[in-house]
Amino acid sequence: MRVLCAFPEAMPSSNSRPPACLAPVAFFLALLLHLSLSSQVGDRRPLPVDRAPGLKEKTLILLDVSTKNPVRTVNENFLSLQLDPSIIHDGWLDFLSSKRLVTLARGLSPAFLRFGGKRTDFLQFQNLRNPAKSRGGPGPDYYLKNYEDDIVRSDVALDKQKGCKIAQHPDVMLELQREKAAQMHLVLLKEQFSNTYSNLILTARSLDKLYNFADCSGLHLIFALNALRRNPNNSWNSSSALSLLKYSASKKYNISWELGNEPNNYRTMHGRAVNGSQLGKDYIQLKSLLQPIRIYSRASLYGPNIGRPRKNVIALLDGFMKVAGSTVDAVTWQHCYIDGRVVKVMDFLKTRLLDTLSDQIRKIQKVVNTYTPGKKIWLEGVVTTSAGGTNNLSDSYAAGFLWLNTLGMLANQGIDVVIRHSFFDHGYNHLVDQNFNPLPDYWLSLLYKRLIGPKVLAVHVAGLQRKPRPGRVIRDKLRIYAHCTNHRNHNYVRGSITLFIINLHRSRKKIKLAGTLRDKLVHQYLLQPYGQEGLKSKRPVFKSWLPDLQAG
Repeated sequence: MRVLCAFPEAMPSSNSRPPACLAPVAFFLALLLHLSLSSQVGDRRPLPVDRAPGLKEKTLILLDVSTKNPVRTVNENFLSLQLDPSIIHDGWLDFLSSKRLVTLARGLSPAFLRFGGKRTDFLQFQNLRNPAKSRGGPGPDYYLKNYEDDIVRSDVALDKQKGCKIAQHPDVMLELQREKAAQMHLVLLKEQFSNTYSNLILTARSLDKLYNFADCSGLHLIFALNALRRNPNNSWNSSSALSLLKYSASKKYNISWELGNEPNNYRTMHGRAVNGSQLGKDYIQLKSLLQPIRIYSRASLYGPNIGRPRKNVIALLDGFMKVAGSTVDAVTWQHCYIDGRVVKVMDFLKTRLLDTLSDQIRKIQKVVNTYTPGKKIWLEGVVTTSAGGTNNLSDSYAAGFLWLNTLGMLANQGIDVVIRHSFFDHGYNHLVDQNFNPLPDYWLSLLYKRLIGPKVLAVHVAGLQRKPRPGRVIRDKLRIYAHCTNHRNHNYVRGSITLFIINLHRSRKKIKLAGTLRDKLVHQYLLQPYGQEGLKSKRPVFKSWLPDLQAG
């Protein structure tokens, strides 16, 4: 079989590597059986799997993959991460030097790290060492008075060649920080619901900490500059941005850039609207600032990071592309699936909800291709639920259905990069919680990184039933995606394929590999919820099956 896949790793041990003549199929069987969840922790039955007892009709899905040519090739950093500037407000930025956080972030590299969000346009750079040190007396920042000196004393080199500064934070300091963050979380939510945001000061020392985290984690930093600093004629005031650019250039920081966040909301947030044409001129101005700075003369520039593509947003994007479409290296937008105030656990399993993203992709692609055909498109700041998410829902096992389907759909439709909001932050949409413990979506992302390569393959599915019914389609609730296996994965030989399957049916489905996949060695990986919490579990159980079984 000829497979144009240049791929290797996953998680089997090296002694389980299949012979080169058998291009293996790695099944990433994520999130099976959303209601019955009948596969228990001790169950080691590999696919194919029969339907649940008591159901008379037996469904067989024949599955094949086209291996001659990939239908898409996405960015090596396809799954990337975001940090919101609110971590300055709630104090978590000072803890990005945590060895545990850096280790978890390294697991998802290579990736981009976007520093941006709703507070991007209230961020002001000041070349000050640490304003908190000048404050005295009790208060939320009092315990940070000597914090930076403590960090310097406790720094250990995780990677001496890169000069990474990694801290082992005392438990008492983390407890105090969590208390402060809990108080600030309420303040941040109040700001978000009222659309009144306070200014944030980013010091040179804080920028150092941010870059140290990105660099030590193997992430490429994308910094979103404040676009709401405007001159009387509504043009962009670049004075603060220029100060930040000069400082980061003096430190030789390798950074890519953006300008603003969701410019379609500026009238609501600031009372001053910026149309697409003006925003395009602002980007051209930013490009002219970067070019004389040697280290940034060829730096990548991304934007305009619009929100959901409704009519007014599409008009803004159209005006931007007309003026500055050739200026940006990729066109960016954001997506939120659910209103966090009304979310229910079953929402994460609705096919109608899973498919809302597809229409948005087409709208964005139509505008972009009108002005710059072939321009890369990124989905930045994708979240499952708004308003910081919902505890025990958007940070649970159930949210993984939405996240994994998002990854599969975006790659299939040619989106070059997806940036997850957020790696670590306030709220409940993140991958890592405030105890520095990975949540279910982190493990999904880690397994995706290990197994999935950038080449997307076409999947061919046929559903055969004992009593055929014309027009009956089962694939809407059975999402199947195929990629060449990640070439960085040295546990798999060149030419391997990875399939990942999401079953939204109430029953099991029997899958038979056909065509080019027939008689190939299959390795299977399954994530299931831990304990009695079911879909609301915050801990997944990971099982890998490496059977001496030939699928077919």
